[in-house]
Amino acid sequence: MTKEDFLEGQLLLIDKPLGWSSFQAVNSLKWAIRKKFELKKIKIGHAGTLDPLASGLLIICTGKFTKRIAELQGQEKEYTGTITLGATTPSYDMETEINERFPFSHITPELIQTTTADFIGEIEQQPPVFSALKKDGKRLYEYAREGKEVEIKTRKIHISEFEITGIDFPEVHFRVCCSKGTYIRSLAFDFGKALESGAYLSALRRTKIGDYNVNKAISPEKFRDLLQLEA
Repeated sequence: MTKEDFLEGQLLLIDKPLGWSSFQAVNSLKWAIRKKFELKKIKIGHAGTLDPLASGLLIICTGKFTKRIAELQGQEKEYTGTITLGATTPSYDMETEINERFPFSHITPELIQTTTADFIGEIEQQPPVFSALKKDGKRLYEYAREGKEVEIKTRKIHISEFEITGIDFPEVHFRVCCSKGTYIRSLAFDFGKALESGAYLSALRRTKIGDYNVNKAISPEKFRDLLQLEA
């Protein structure tokens, strides 16, 4: 690809590594492109944040394609992951330590399978307090880290598929297809409550955004290597 290609607009499918923020992934590509073509600046952004504790598909747009970000963000997303039963964390995932434990010996594979039906369709979901959503000009996770309680409004989201792909107590493996604005961490927390226990998200990978699939994506390192090979 040429300098003009990136300035005119490219849609890049990146497989974000575990531990990286979405901002780090975008920055990695931005600096590689700027260095390669000696550019002072280039428009670049991603279509939907992935937490550092999640891996998978990140769509990165350059140049004039950045105008497509809002449209791409609105598309249905597919995730695979693991919910761990019998405990909760304040962040609903592994970012924070376990704060409470619950019995889960009453939970059967049949109960797990039937409970998924409660989450199909349009549902009300409360975002996690450890999230980047803003309230009164401040991000929710800032209140959470200060130990302040804030009222978080629920929002309507849509789940079209929620499939249990494996059970290895206390771990439950799943695949879910959902609308923009869905927090899979909140889904894990609510799933635990529905099972009359507790649960938190212990692994997450984004596999699709609309028709774009992570199996066509490359790592940021691979992108940099391929860019260096360009004439």
